[in-house]
Amino acid sequence: MRPQDSHQEKLKTRDLGTSSGNYDYSRNLDSINTMSSSFISEDSLPDAASEKELGNEYFKQKKFREAIDCYSRSIALSPSAVAYANRAMAYIKIKSFQEAEDDCTEALNLDDRYIKAYSRRATARKELGKLKESIEDAEFALRLEPQNQEIKKQYTEAKSLYDKTILQKASGAQENSVQEMRKVGKLDTKVNGQSIQPVSSSAQITEMTAVQDHTKRNNTTRNPEVKASVQELASRAASRVKAVAAEKITPPNSAYQFEVSWRGFSGDNARQTSLLKAISPSALPQIFKNALTVPILLDIIKCVATFFVEEMDLAVNYLENLTRVPRFDTLIMFLSSSDNADLVKIWDEVFHNEATPFEYAEKLDNLHTKYCLKR
Repeated sequence: MRPQDSHQEKLKTRDLGTSSGNYDYSRNLDSINTMSSSFISEDSLPDAASEKELGNEYFKQKKFREAIDCYSRSIALSPSAVAYANRAMAYIKIKSFQEAEDDCTEALNLDDRYIKAYSRRATARKELGKLKESIEDAEFALRLEPQNQEIKKQYTEAKSLYDKTILQKASGAQENSVQEMRKVGKLDTKVNGQSIQPVSSSAQITEMTAVQDHTKRNNTTRNPEVKASVQELASRAASRVKAVAAEKITPPNSAYQFEVSWRGFSGDNARQTSLLKAISPSALPQIFKNALTVPILLDIIKCVATFFVEEMDLAVNYLENLTRVPRFDTLIMFLSSSDNADLVKIWDEVFHNEATPFEYAEKLDNLHTKYCLKR
């Protein structure tokens, strides 16, 4: 009997069995499910690789949104650095630069040496106006692949744009300063609403003593005011330090969250310190995984140096756990000579000076080797 005939016989038998009104349909449910699944060919099921390839085809046809859909399915099936970076490129094409930056960051979480992810994130960040971060990405990519002409061009363009922006800001600040000086000059030509008239030389001599006496009296009156002003500023500064210390900062769960918060607190050492202290030292490897960058690493070390003397045990714990971050060795290997010089200076002047207690000095000696400091 042919297999097809056998299958037909089974169907007939099942039909006869169903003539009973008391037939238990649930009894053969598993068999039905097994049979129905057998009709679905494994070849017809989508997989991450085929979805990625289909996305590439759509990208070549400039159907970027369709490509994004395919890359998204590929990522859902099996996340990969290539799929994230490809989707980032498609996002760049439709000018969704924030999504592109996020995808590149995810790609680098999976593969911290993926050149295209650095390059595409540099592009996205440049378009978002994050010029300093764009330069950092291009610079790090060049350390991995120094002869890459495309990335050299990216670096040059971002650096040129950044320098131009700095010059424009400086020029604007200077112009504002000149305008303020002019305003002050105009205001100084009047006292209590009365115009100041030129004074003859004889009158100048006559009035000199009176002016000196007035100045002395004026200074005597203003000195307490100046002291009060300084005390007020000191009081405000102290209040701010207390307020920042008491401020509740949510600990970040990922390198991306940390970097966003850290850069948001740029120039505010108190808040950056509070952000770092919100993280347990032992959590650093889990948070950063493969996403720690040289600038952030150096920033953290500099931050730790600010509270090293007051909280030595905590500071050493941070330094120890930084060495356990997966890409720490790679970052240290690619430190520039200037970065290494900064690190040596911090180490010698703060972490390992004559005042460092013996129990910490021994730990810091061991860490010195891991940080590969070159003198």
